[in-house]
Amino acid sequence: MTNALWEHILGSLCCLYQGLPLTVFTDLPVACGRPPLVNRIVGGSEAQEGAWPWQVDIQVESTGHVCGGSIISRRWVLSAAHCFPNPSDVSSYRLYMGRYQLNGYNQFETLSRVRMVVIPEGYSNPQGGSDIALVQLSTPVTWSDRIQPVCLPSADLHFKSGTLCYVTGWGDIQEGGECVILKPYMGVPIIDQASCSSMYQIHSSNSDPVVILPDMICAGYKEGGKDSCQGDSGGPLVCSVGNGTWIQAGIVSFGLGCAQRNRPGVYSKVSSFAGFIHSTVPGTQLMGQACGYEPEALLVLSLGLASVLLTK
Repeated sequence: MTNALWEHILGSLCCLYQGLPLTVFTDLPVACGRPPLVNRIVGGSEAQEGAWPWQVDIQVESTGHVCGGSIISRRWVLSAAHCFPNPSDVSSYRLYMGRYQLNGYNQFETLSRVRMVVIPEGYSNPQGGSDIALVQLSTPVTWSDRIQPVCLPSADLHFKSGTLCYVTGWGDIQEGGECVILKPYMGVPIIDQASCSSMYQIHSSNSDPVVILPDMICAGYKEGGKDSCQGDSGGPLVCSVGNGTWIQAGIVSFGLGCAQRNRPGVYSKVSSFAGFIHSTVPGTQLMGQACGYEPEALLVLSLGLASVLLTK
């Protein structure tokens, strides 16, 4: 057995004691985008504890939950720039990993303060693009079966229109409807840039038109009904590559209302920021088409190919 395989097994090890699952924490490298508890999740639409182990709850001391995020390494979290209106002052932020309930007891959660936030130069507002933030934790996370990194795409990985992806978080399940546990599986199809732009022109305000920029990606339904909502901002839009590995395609950025007709959710396209991510977090491994990854394709990948080891 190779060292990498042994580390992968240890990194996601879960033991049983008197019939109860015990979380094993480890600093060893782990495979990204592979929830260790996924095989123990029974069918249904509700997001079970541990289903999305990269999900982060971003809170501010005075207001509580403000945004979501995703773990990309032991020291870094990916989120949206608009979640940090003053990135030079992050003293009031608290990040919770391994959390399922927004309020109440979470046995396996960990807490970290923020060391610093890095956003692209020139960012002004979500509709202007570049709505991405890299958040450095003051304390590195320790991997467990409920705390794991998501995979990130390289610049050449494109998610085709119609690809069914999932948005997660504690945002409102509808306008005015609070969500206190990690929301149900929210499947939304990718919408190409031209179609998304056309939808936003329907009954639009000429004084403040929505322009879908190249660094944005849309997902949702023309008729509405399912969408990211208030409180989901900064959280991940993830897509499966067909072998149980999840890659983050987008970051919840903005929209007009929640789940309204012809108003799909707009996300920051993660692949557009591959260079920014790689330069800020050296050693980040990005998944691309050159490695054979194709969203929602029926691929049979070897463990060595699928296990991208993140040690940052």
